Amino acid sequence: MSDHDILSDDEREALSAVMLEPDLPPQRVLIVDDDKDARELLAEILGLDGIRCMTASSGEAAWALLNTHASIGLLITDLRMAPSNGLELIRQVRGSTRAALPIIVVSGDAEAPDVIDAMHLSVVDFLLKPIDSVKLAKMVKRELGMAS
Repeated sequence: MSDHDILSDDEREALSAVMLEPDLPPQRVLIVDDDKDARELLAEILGLDGIRCMTASSGEAAWALLNTHASIGLLITDLRMAPSNGLELIRQVRGSTRAALPIIVVSGDAEAPDVIDAMHLSVVDFLLKPIDSVKLAKMVKRELGMAS
């Protein structure tokens, strides 16, 4: 160790070990919509921006993925789905260990009480279909901490 070096040999070794560790898996977006075309199109649009996506056709399927994939860093859900709806899924997430997960709601036919309920559940935003894909991609990148 030279006189002007601020790190000891042990500190330098520890720093090297940390720098060589594999990166954490990139965060993914979970898209939930019972309309197959809508969720696949959204995944494709975000994928073009380098955003990795997973999809689920129901709240139940989404919940199972959330409990098995720690790499999910953002949830995008429709409100109107059968048999459960998006609000039920959001409430389930907010009452779980994943409560801090950022959530964006998309809907084609939301009524004012639904929007209010969703906002009370601390969603990032509520977007009406058809979605402005550029705005959505910027929002997703911001929430995931990706450079825009």
